Amino acid sequence: MKSNQSEPIYQHGSQKRTGVLLINLGTPDAPTAKALRPYLKEFLSNARIIEIPKWIWWPILHGIILTFRPKKSAEKYAQIWMSEGSPLKVHTERQTDLLREMLQKQTGPDPIVEYAMNIGSPSIATVMQQMVKQGCERILVLPLFPQYAASSTAAAVDNVFGVLSKMRNMPAVRTVKQYHDDPGYIAALAKNIREYWEQYGKPDKLIISFHGVPRATLDKGDPYHCLCQKTGRLLGEALTLNADQYQVCFQSRFGRAKWLTPYTSDTLQQLGKEKTQRVDVVCPGFVADCLETLEEIAIEAKNTFIGAGGQEFHYIPCLNERDDWIQALCEITRHNLQGWLEPEQSKEEAERSRKLALEMGAKE
Repeated sequence: MKSNQSEPIYQHGSQKRTGVLLINLGTPDAPTAKALRPYLKEFLSNARIIEIPKWIWWPILHGIILTFRPKKSAEKYAQIWMSEGSPLKVHTERQTDLLREMLQKQTGPDPIVEYAMNIGSPSIATVMQQMVKQGCERILVLPLFPQYAASSTAAAVDNVFGVLSKMRNMPAVRTVKQYHDDPGYIAALAKNIREYWEQYGKPDKLIISFHGVPRATLDKGDPYHCLCQKTGRLLGEALTLNADQYQVCFQSRFGRAKWLTPYTSDTLQQLGKEKTQRVDVVCPGFVADCLETLEEIAIEAKNTFIGAGGQEFHYIPCLNERDDWIQALCEITRHNLQGWLEPEQSKEEAERSRKLALEMGAKE
């Protein structure tokens, strides 16, 4: 694709910088129907997320969903909105600041660390352009989705390469596919849960709930289901739980098609009917609390369990800004930056490089 944007003139001898771009799903700008409509339109128009032919899907999206869902979604967001804004955006921004601080203590001025949202703002295009203007000739793209799925990780990477396709002088790019079994990530999850149990006691059952995807994606080769199962198994082992003390489930079912099972809602309803005394739910597929954890699980799922006859329900918060999680994220980042972090070029070296280029015919 031909470049359609102006770019800075190439500067000979300029410092080559390295950047890290964290990417999360996205969030509306406000908990209002007005803000939700464009957000939902962008989200539900993505072919990676909705794999239904447009001629079938678009009349449903524009005729029904975008007419009624924005108001309902806004009411849900309003229940969990923070004074600083959307929880997902607030936590992602804090994680970015903490990662930047930790990396720069260990490696120096580089890398430049920023975050973007695949849907909404700050957009991937805007942030990548800013990073290039800061001199980033290498960018590590790290989606904040531990378990790879085409609808999350691949959708974000599609967006990144869509931005690159419009650049004349594009940076080198590496992408992190997944870290579902990273030892630091698993250890942080386990410690988070153990510390919660030390304060509040242990449940009769731990539900490990992941965001769901249509069952058809598994049949087509998406590894997401298997990655979630491995995270759940490793977490159960780290907590020394027996197989009957925890269960991996899937939430956020949408539409009438079959999704990955067992469904979190059905499982909680059954546990409630069995008069289970206490259930705890943790969502390791999300590294930052958001609508799917704070409203769908902490509020809706609790009502499902208690309403069915359960006695006590606990939602265990995401990793958010935990020190052990930021350290694990730092290690994942450094591992994927190998060979890219170079000593900062001195002013003398930069000037010598510039003069050599001019002697060979380069323009100022």
